[in-house]
Amino acid sequence: MNTVTLALIFLFGFFLQGFCQNGTRPNIVMVMSDAFDGRLTFDPGSKVVQLPYINYLRELGSTFLSAYTNSPICCPSRAAMWSGQFVHLTHSWNNYKCLDRNVTTWMDLLEANGYLTKMIGKLDYTSGSHSVSNRVEAWTRDVQFLLRQEGRPVAQLVGNMSTVRVMKKDWKNTGKAAQWLRQRAASPHQPFALYVGLNLPHPYKTVSLGPTAGGSTFQTSPYWLKKVSHDIISVPKWLPVSAMHPVDYYSTYTKNCSGVFTEDEIKNIRAFYYAMCAEADAMLGQIISALRETGLLNNTVVIFTADHGELAMEHRQFYKMSMFEGSSHVPLLVMGPGLMSGLQVSQLVSLVDLYPTVLDLAGIPAVLNLSGHSLLPLLSKSTGLSKTTRPDWVLSEYHGCNANASTYMLRSGQWKYITYADGLSVCPQLFDLKQDKDELHNVALRFPDVQAQLDKKLRSIVDYSEVSTAVHLYNKKTFGDWRDSLGRNYTMVIANLRWHVDWQRDAIANERAIDKWLYGSV
Repeated sequence: MNTVTLALIFLFGFFLQGFCQNGTRPNIVMVMSDAFDGRLTFDPGSKVVQLPYINYLRELGSTFLSAYTNSPICCPSRAAMWSGQFVHLTHSWNNYKCLDRNVTTWMDLLEANGYLTKMIGKLDYTSGSHSVSNRVEAWTRDVQFLLRQEGRPVAQLVGNMSTVRVMKKDWKNTGKAAQWLRQRAASPHQPFALYVGLNLPHPYKTVSLGPTAGGSTFQTSPYWLKKVSHDIISVPKWLPVSAMHPVDYYSTYTKNCSGVFTEDEIKNIRAFYYAMCAEADAMLGQIISALRETGLLNNTVVIFTADHGELAMEHRQFYKMSMFEGSSHVPLLVMGPGLMSGLQVSQLVSLVDLYPTVLDLAGIPAVLNLSGHSLLPLLSKSTGLSKTTRPDWVLSEYHGCNANASTYMLRSGQWKYITYADGLSVCPQLFDLKQDKDELHNVALRFPDVQAQLDKKLRSIVDYSEVSTAVHLYNKKTFGDWRDSLGRNYTMVIANLRWHVDWQRDAIANERAIDKWLYGSV
């Protein structure tokens, strides 16, 4: 942000500070969890696990029934939320390549306009984070080999009925946030904005697989497991392997889910995941309780959301990195002064909408070139707000690991259109979510007119062929630079990443496949 712009923002901030003295600008608290399936925040999904504080937000605030991530993986999704821009505009291609550290977030604008701000817990939106394995797997996704990159998903029980704090780091951060709120109550004359980032219900790292292992362990205690209604846990329907879309099969294989799973295993993984959601809900509750106990709740907007969902063995997969509902559908609940209660909002929305929404709540003029639109007209009791027509679609895109093609999803009405543009002959997918909630029937060939219409709309939003080409070039150049930087250590390092079991079965062939990808011949 240039100096002139900053100066104007600060001047406007001093003007607005007069309003906050009278308490007309609300406090803003956002709690963002990791890997929380948005379908659990409304019926029938909400019946499978007890989530009392999400239900509290449902009753006193508004629930978005069709909220989506703009990229179903941690860092790019959060980059979209913090910047208010689609990931192809910020080049947030994977968990390693996201926003520059000097990007202007909505939190920066709140601070520049008189808000006291605090961010606690998981942020994860700037470049440079995550494991070497994670980034190398993303860079090499077009290499013609198929290697398992994750541990097989497992459920692990810890502690006993008195074990409440399983994810101790999250509880520690939640406690810090609650304490910070109590301190704010002592000086109520300045509005504040608090962001709390949780790791839960993201699966835990599978320690037994060594230092490069990913998170394939669904871990909880009997205390939280008791919150789950085991008798109504569904066992997802799977397509036969032979009928799977090639990109979905690649994801299934690299996520180590192509083997045999018993029905008990699948239900167990899902039960443990739901129990982890219950623990995350309790952390949200600690924040709400601190606001209520200090008297701050009456002048605070509370937002609960997540970066993406969790497949939890739907479509023969766990984790995210997919446009299926379990992965791409996120929770979004908003409660606060002047906002409607008990409202269920059916309009399609996505995480880029949070940037303009927060600015709208704080009375800050809209920023240019945002990808999203304020949600306030959908939520406010006021009839004076502009009812600007919202787009009837949402966009999500994915360019990272565990998928061997850049993936683009356009959701519009009853339709979900998924297409690919990586120089591969990969057929698109079209799902009628009204008739096929399980997303098992690709009807692209049955409805060519719908496919053509949605593809035209998608191309008007993003030139996805051009974006995919840019990702290709980035992957090759960045991998080549990384390889050169290792010198003689390269062969050892690449052989011992998360895919080491499969890699070492034929290391020479895998090296040749990479050379062919990089140079076109070997």
